[in-house]
Amino acid sequence: QLTELLQWYAATFKDPMMLQPPEWFKAFIYCEALLQLPFFPVAVYAFLKGGCKWIRTPAIIYSTHVATTLFAILAHILFHDFSKSKHLGPQTQRERLVLLSIYLPYLLLPLLILFTMLYNPYYNHVEKRKRK
Repeated sequence: QLTELLQWYAATFKDPMMLQPPEWFKAFIYCEALLQLPFFPVAVYAFLKGGCKWIRTPAIIYSTHVATTLFAILAHILFHDFSKSKHLGPQTQRERLVLLSIYLPYLLLPLLILFTMLYNPYYNHVEKRKRK
């Protein structure tokens, strides 16, 4: 059933990267499995517990990594010639924008985390240490 769901998604939204991912896309998938997925439970713990300023650096690393990979994916969606793909890809600007709208939230959330970690005074505050 999951294979059928994947086939339906790829056909409906014309996303050939899900059926036949380019090598660079496969590298992103491995990075996601090895780096990003382990971050999720740590981040959930830190944000739900609250007061965990130590999450700032891991969150900045996570969000910049995800944003970097998403910029490449979005550029591929916008500018790649999918007419040569084995599986049907977006051909019109509208189809490209629809596919782009599926991937865009995966960029917006990490950017929100990044800006929160960089500009929120709570996470950006440097603690003053007492001299002995």
